[in-house]
Amino acid sequence: MIRFFLITLICAAGCLGQPADLVLRHGKIVTLDKQEPEVEALAARDGRIVALGTDREIERQIGKSTEVIDLQGKLAIPGFIESHGHFSALGASKMMLNLRDARNWDDIVAMVAAAAREAKPGDWILGRGWHQSKWDKKPEPNVNGFPTNGTLSSVSPRNPVLLEHASGHAIFVNAEALRLSQVNRSTPNPPGGEIQRDAQGQATGLLNETAQGLVRGPAETEDRLRQQLDLASRECLSKGITTFEDAGSPLGTVDLMRKMELEGKLGVRLWVMLRAPNAVLAPNLAKYRLIDDRMTVRAIKRQIDGALGSRGAWLLAPYADLPGSTGFNTEDPADIRKTAELAVAAGYQLCVHAIGDRANREVLNLYESVFREHPEEKNLRWRIEHAQHLSAADIPRFGQLGVIAAMQGIHCTSDAPYVLLRLGPQRAEEGAYVWQKLMKSGAIVSNGTDTPVEDVNPIASYYASVSRKLKDGTVFYPAQRMSREEALRSYTWNGAYAAFEEDHKGSLAPGKLADITVLSKDILTIAEDEIPATQVEYTVVAGKILYRRGAK
Repeated sequence: MIRFFLITLICAAGCLGQPADLVLRHGKIVTLDKQEPEVEALAARDGRIVALGTDREIERQIGKSTEVIDLQGKLAIPGFIESHGHFSALGASKMMLNLRDARNWDDIVAMVAAAAREAKPGDWILGRGWHQSKWDKKPEPNVNGFPTNGTLSSVSPRNPVLLEHASGHAIFVNAEALRLSQVNRSTPNPPGGEIQRDAQGQATGLLNETAQGLVRGPAETEDRLRQQLDLASRECLSKGITTFEDAGSPLGTVDLMRKMELEGKLGVRLWVMLRAPNAVLAPNLAKYRLIDDRMTVRAIKRQIDGALGSRGAWLLAPYADLPGSTGFNTEDPADIRKTAELAVAAGYQLCVHAIGDRANREVLNLYESVFREHPEEKNLRWRIEHAQHLSAADIPRFGQLGVIAAMQGIHCTSDAPYVLLRLGPQRAEEGAYVWQKLMKSGAIVSNGTDTPVEDVNPIASYYASVSRKLKDGTVFYPAQRMSREEALRSYTWNGAYAAFEEDHKGSLAPGKLADITVLSKDILTIAEDEIPATQVEYTVVAGKILYRRGAK
């Protein structure tokens, strides 16, 4: 009723002759709205869409002050929604060594050596993005495929070094960082983590899962965090993202996000999960709950396991390539259960990171128990973040329970080369990135990149979702590919639904927010292998062009 009234007012205003602020015309505008699935032109005023139709119909919305964009036949779609990423970490990744494309450990040591030559003694050298399973050769020496820090320490004796794994679930540090943090052969493994050691019991430099907390890098300042948030917003807009769903930030970071939004310093819209201990959340949930077009805070993030690449995902059976391990349970399920009760009482969504099949089962069991105890709550839309590796018995439960699978298409093709090594063919086929199986269960699958684990680029994740094609040309279990429209919905309407925002985002219709992405190619019809070359031409947020390709 409210939306109908709003649309009526908007249309009435248009009939009175008020010109639009922005008009897009001469294009292929795919709305994902059943009333008008495809149109030539669109008009927006005061941040919302006021009309859709043919070029001739929309021409009447043009006034002297209207900005008119000739799409020249290009594709316009609802703005991309990044459904799971790490906003401040994305910005931080732009301020450190990018290790994502390193061919091997020798490349990384060389990059650190170059940085150390430029650094002052005592300065931290930071990097992110390395992944031992993607290197072209194994490091020597190694422990379970991970390097030891001898060569790293030799090129950086005066500087502590901290290099984050691509997954964010492990770090690698040099001897100086271990010394400063007082991590030595007598330091015990923390619960849910591991200090990797060599045959002599010496720490090798790898700190897995919760053991990462034993080494602290340089202290964050407000100026540095502001720079991170600004860089993250600019990067998102350049990739066509209009809303970013942030997968867990502490209260202080959320405070600064809100401050910068109110100052008009962030162009992208934010939807944020709080990440804090229960003792901190309990007295603050009511204060922080915020539902606003520019920024929403109404979700809580927990993490029950680690990542597959670092063998931290919690599995029902041991790793195929490490039979002595089933991964890590990183947070106490009983404590997550307390978070669930806080979420129900305060009207928050609960979003739990679960990658391994054991982790997903534990979370589904927890959710089912809470839902049963609160039958009055019919539409909680709780989420499992990643839902990457599932037991066949648990796949139907997503649809049955109404649990959202917040997944990342790009993880499938990025991780596939080592999935078979970690899980073996039976488990991989049964439950690895099973988008079609989940959708057939009735589950909503949203899409994203888990940036900075992967490039925040939606085009790459869209391509992975529809092709599941690896670099060598093979296709990873093709029956689970999304259709092109399914993949587009996963990046737009499904993302909005996963955040209770589908009434004003995720599709293009009168009354909805004028958040639009214009692409250089028609990703719905071009040859599949042309999709990765697609570029963002314009990113429109609230009817304003915040990114224009080629503009300085």
